[in-house]
Amino acid sequence: MKAEIHPYYREATVVCACGATFKTGTTKDVDVLKVDICSKCHPFFTGRQKLVDTGGRVDKFKKRYNI
Repeated sequence: MKAEIHPYYREATVVCACGATFKTGTTKDVDVLKVDICSKCHPFFTGRQKLVDTGGRVDKFKKRYNI
């Protein structure tokens, strides 16, 4: 294996816009990573996700199958 071809791996703190922080590993040359959204505030993980009914597809399905 060639020497000195791998990037330096360090620990960094991730700071979300919601205020949550956690530690992770990175090869970037920073100590703090700022992100807009994380698993604590993302709608999919918090259960606030809404299903968007495009063009009445759900109603059309229910009508077709008498649900």
